[in-house]
Amino acid sequence: MIRTLRLQISAILLGGLLAGTVLQTEALAQEGLGQGYAKIASGAYSVVAEVQAKPGKEAELRAITLPLIDLVRSDPANLVYFLQESRETPGHFIFYEIFANETDFEAHNAMPYVKEWFAKLPELADGGVKVMRMQILAPASD
Repeated sequence: MIRTLRLQISAILLGGLLAGTVLQTEALAQEGLGQGYAKIASGAYSVVAEVQAKPGKEAELRAITLPLIDLVRSDPANLVYFLQESRETPGHFIFYEIFANETDFEAHNAMPYVKEWFAKLPELADGGVKVMRMQILAPASD
């Protein structure tokens, strides 16, 4: 009987926690995290870039690349910046960046920390950086 009572109490507590999580998630969707998309206009300048470390240089390339996250995200002209690394191929990095326009992106590339990073690539990266310059598409407004 005590075991059954404990199970019932656990189920009630778990149900309350899950309900709270669902309510919190719904609130975030309506007024929180997802709302950031509205700040990125259709036509914004997007870049998807990739770089592959030379064999044996994966850790070195990662070490010089990780600081870019805070540096780029602190740039007021940067709207989105993600650095990703392949789970299957360590040392294969993908950058996802959004700027309002090409001028802001080019100003970003002219920053000293970006130039320093590019200067180290011949020693660490296999083939340099491959860049796709893109534009953000958004649904038509009503």
